[in-house]
Amino acid sequence: MRALSIASKGVIKLIQAPVPKVGTGNVLVKVSAAALNKRDQFTRESKYPNIKFGSILGADAVGEITEVGDGVNKKNIGRKVIINPNISWGDNEAVQSRDYAILGMPSNGTFADFVEVGADRIHDIPKHLKDEEAAGLPLGGLTAYRSCFTHGKIKKDDNVLISGFGGGVAQFAFQFALAVGANVYVTSSSEAKIKKAIQMGAVAGFNYTDPDWYKNLWQTKGGFDVVIDSAGGDQINTFVKLMRPAGRIVFYGATNGLPSSIDLYRMFWNQITLQGSTMGSDSEFKDMLAFVAKHKIVPVVESVFEFDNIIRAFDEIASSSKIGKIIIKL
Repeated sequence: MRALSIASKGVIKLIQAPVPKVGTGNVLVKVSAAALNKRDQFTRESKYPNIKFGSILGADAVGEITEVGDGVNKKNIGRKVIINPNISWGDNEAVQSRDYAILGMPSNGTFADFVEVGADRIHDIPKHLKDEEAAGLPLGGLTAYRSCFTHGKIKKDDNVLISGFGGGVAQFAFQFALAVGANVYVTSSSEAKIKKAIQMGAVAGFNYTDPDWYKNLWQTKGGFDVVIDSAGGDQINTFVKLMRPAGRIVFYGATNGLPSSIDLYRMFWNQITLQGSTMGSDSEFKDMLAFVAKHKIVPVVESVFEFDNIIRAFDEIASSSKIGKIIIKL
C-alpha cells in the first residue's frame, strides 16, 4: 500500500508499506480521505521529542472497514467510519493519562491506503458531511470542543474572541461558538480572513498587527467572557485586559512562546481564569460528533490534494493565507 513516512529530520517520503495484519479487537480501515494538521508538519520538523523515524504520519481520516480482528462483529465490514485519533486517554476526564498518544506517531497513522485501529476508535460519520469534509474533523474538532465547552463553558449571548481565525482548530471553535448563539469576534493578521469571518457570522474582527487593536473594543459592550487562543506569548496580557469579570482565557497552543510576564494583579481582582487545554477525552469525541450532527456544522476546506501530491500539501500547510483544512483524497 502507499504510505507517507517520516524518514529523518525534515524528510518525509512516499513509500510502499505492507497492509497491516489486523489484531484482536482491531479493524482495518480503507482510507478514503485524510487531513493534515500542524502536528504533522511539526513532526516533520522534529519539534516533538522521541520522534520514531519510519512511522506513518497522519491523525485524521474517514474510510470503510474492510476487515475485522477476533472479537469484533463482522457486521462492521463495509461500514463507513470516522476515526477517533486518541490513544489511551485514560479514565480521568480532567486530564490525559501518562500513556496518552495520538494516532500517527509513534503508532502508524492515516496517511496510507489502509490503517489499523481499535474497534473502539471508530464512529459513524455525521450524515450531512462528505468524506472530504468529515476527514478534517477529528483532531481539530475535538480540540476546539474541549476548549469551547469543557473549559470555556461558552453559552448563548457570551462575548467570545477566537484568536488567529483561519487555522484548523480556530475555525471549529468559531463555528461551535456561533452554533450556541454566542457573539463571536476574531483576530487575524489578514483583512481577507476577517472579511470571511464576518461573512460567516462574526460580529467583528481585529487585525492584531495593529499594536492598538485592543484599545477600541466599544462594540463588545464591556469585553469578552471567553477567549480561545492558540498562540500564547505576550498577547495573553492583552486578553487579560479585555476580559469581563470571571472571564475565561483558554489556550491550546503556545506558538508565540512564553509571556515575558503575566498581569496577576488584574487577573485575581477580576477573577479571571487562564486555562490550558489539549485535544479531549473519548467521551468528548462522541459529544463533539453529536454536536456537529445536531448543528449541521461543515468543516471549512481550504484545498484537496490527491494522495500522490501529499508532500506538496505539507508545503502548503505553513501558508498564512489559508482558511480551514487541507484534505488528502485517496
